[in-house]
Amino acid sequence: MKVQDPSGETWRVTRRWLPWRPRRRGLGPDLWIDAADGPVSLLVLFVIGILVLPIVTIGVFFVAEALLLLLLLPFVVLARVARGKQWWIEARRGFRPYWECEAGSWRESGARIRRVAEQITRGDPPLRTLGPLSDDSPDVHP
Repeated sequence: MKVQDPSGETWRVTRRWLPWRPRRRGLGPDLWIDAADGPVSLLVLFVIGILVLPIVTIGVFFVAEALLLLLLLPFVVLARVARGKQWWIEARRGFRPYWECEAGSWRESGARIRRVAEQITRGDPPLRTLGPLSDDSPDVHP
């Protein structure tokens, strides 16, 4: 569920479908040059090519991991439903994980998502349990 707090910041309150949280990876710095014609630009492009190769390799591994997660998702969800596992819900401030908790069955987790989303729209976000604590984030219990 996507909601906004009184300051206009977007929050997402959802179930966590996988039993683990996938790691986010940066693909490196932005590369930009103002290439001119001649041997200097050829050298610069060669150096950038050397720098880009590891970034592309990391990107390939990132895509492979994402595909593996997509392949595993139906089996994990079926196992969770069949075995009656508890669902975890999480609140993300923008796309950064902010809070998580175990919420019970599918129905209970849906009700908890709605309650947390209503609290966020009122300006009463949950206590931060994920990521670094900062002074600009209110830490109030749900």
